[in-house]
Amino acid sequence: MTTCDSGREQPRCAAHCRTEHAGFQGGRRKAAAGEEGDSSDMDGDNQTMVTEFLLLGLSGQSEQEEVLFGLFLWMYLVTIIGNVLIVLAISCDRHLHTPMYFFLANLSCVDICFSSVTTPKMLLNHMVGSKSISYVECMTQIYFFITFINMDGFLLSVMAYDRYVAICCPLHYSIIMKPKLCVLLVAASWVITNLHALLHTLLMVQLTFCFNNTMHHFFCDPYAVLKLSCSDTFINDLMVFTVGGLIFLTPFTCIIISYAYILSNVLKLPSAHGIRKALSTCGSHLTVVSLFYGAILGVYMRPSSSYSVQDTVATVIFTVVTPLVNPFIYSLRNRDMKGALKKLLGRHSFASQGV
Repeated sequence: MTTCDSGREQPRCAAHCRTEHAGFQGGRRKAAAGEEGDSSDMDGDNQTMVTEFLLLGLSGQSEQEEVLFGLFLWMYLVTIIGNVLIVLAISCDRHLHTPMYFFLANLSCVDICFSSVTTPKMLLNHMVGSKSISYVECMTQIYFFITFINMDGFLLSVMAYDRYVAICCPLHYSIIMKPKLCVLLVAASWVITNLHALLHTLLMVQLTFCFNNTMHHFFCDPYAVLKLSCSDTFINDLMVFTVGGLIFLTPFTCIIISYAYILSNVLKLPSAHGIRKALSTCGSHLTVVSLFYGAILGVYMRPSSSYSVQDTVATVIFTVVTPLVNPFIYSLRNRDMKGALKKLLGRHSFASQGV
């Protein structure tokens, strides 16, 4: 650094000192910027974009996976065949063209789609010897999983309202449950559930996933995926408890209120035979509601951080078991459905013999 001895040199030296000081500060800033760039590069390396997830299944042991593959394949085929038969029986029998069976046919269609969202991918992975699912497939699976699981709930609530009108207002049933209203209720349910699924899926794709991409599950469960994120999931959890809770509890509350009114009216009937007849029309529906909502309440009505491997087993109940048992519950406990199924199967067997 230059020294300033004379007075004439002092202004020039002061300017030179300021220049050197500025250069020194600029060098420090460049060095700091370089360090920040290096650290950001390191952070970027630690937050590599995940392109796929690994689904370890329910057990993780090859012997058990073979048994589970056969079991899930059998349940999936029975689910598809049973629900398709219900849709065909209702479509072919004019006596079943009523609001109750219209909603039941829609429920069977939703159950076919619901089980097809999760089970086929698991079966395919087992056959090809893979456990991976791409990021896009996972997000797509989450979208349709949320859509169909909530659609099941809305249809069950609409069916409960239908039973309430049939039992509590029998003289006004045909006036209230018009075809236009039935279609409107189903269409509104589709719109609400799709918008709800879109909200959670868009929030999910905003999350960052690091090296951990392994799930102890057989499909991309939203809670299991949230646990893998290395970014803050507060907004996601907040939306689950507010919007998700509203979408879940609204149909559940409608079911509770409908059956409370039904029970209060049934108890006023003078004969035990009348009570049994009234409750028999609701028995199948109540069985499905208890099975469906009982499993969901145990899994999703708590923070995603508390999601465990045991919850994976509980999800099997409403993703695989409920769509499987719905055809049996509604057909075996319903005289009209049994008659329609016999006609349908008899017609096909007669046609095959004629050929």
